[in-house]
Amino acid sequence: MAKNNQNNRSRNKNGNMTVEEAGRKGGEATSANHGREFYEEIGQKGGEARAKQRNDNDNK
Repeated sequence: MAKNNQNNRSRNKNGNMTVEEAGRKGGEATSANHGREFYEEIGQKGGEARAKQRNDNDNK
């Protein structure tokens, strides 16, 4: 019963998948395909890019 209620909440009035549901499913698929190392690597890259962005703005 709980699973059915969850599915009903994640569908809009037309019975289509909501943006929230699509994002959740996509995140689960990415996690299953790539694993922890993938997230560590993209997190590191994002942090480096953000630090560079801050340095570039400070030097203006």
